[in-house]
Amino acid sequence: MDAASAAHHDALPISSDALLAQLTEWGLAFTLFTHVPLRTVEEAKQVEAEMQQPGLSSLKIKNLYLRDRKKRNYLISVEQDREIDLKALSKEIGAGGLSFGSSDRLMQNLGILPGAVSPLAMITGVDQDVRFYMDAAARDVDVIYMHPLVNDRTVMMARGDFLTFLARIGCEIHWI
Repeated sequence: MDAASAAHHDALPISSDALLAQLTEWGLAFTLFTHVPLRTVEEAKQVEAEMQQPGLSSLKIKNLYLRDRKKRNYLISVEQDREIDLKALSKEIGAGGLSFGSSDRLMQNLGILPGAVSPLAMITGVDQDVRFYMDAAARDVDVIYMHPLVNDRTVMMARGDFLTFLARIGCEIHWI
């Protein structure tokens, strides 16, 4: 069984169920999909057709947890097929020496395990001074698909509800 799946979400600082309950309490709509654990974009593409909502423009994302030379932490969420050049990204966001953060730091700073990285993890990340960067393509879509802290669930949220979530938790969004 995958450690980043819902079967183990009670071990997280904020469980997937608690996150979904919070979204509901705040009046933020989402559609929840359950599926096999997904750890890569390739695996996600195998189940995406089942989640696609006709007539809605959507953004399916991949997420990178990065750290810079000054030990600052970043969550970068971009369109799933976008090529990432860490050197170019480093220049774009003004962070020298970007590298991938360890699984221990991922748990400490975002409260999640590898394979479940998601912008929804900023519910923990804001208190850890994680800086959040989002693909500017998200400004032009109806819905965004992302994991709710575990990798065997995906939520589809309207862009407006997602932006409201970020505002509710005090997360500043930087567009790239």
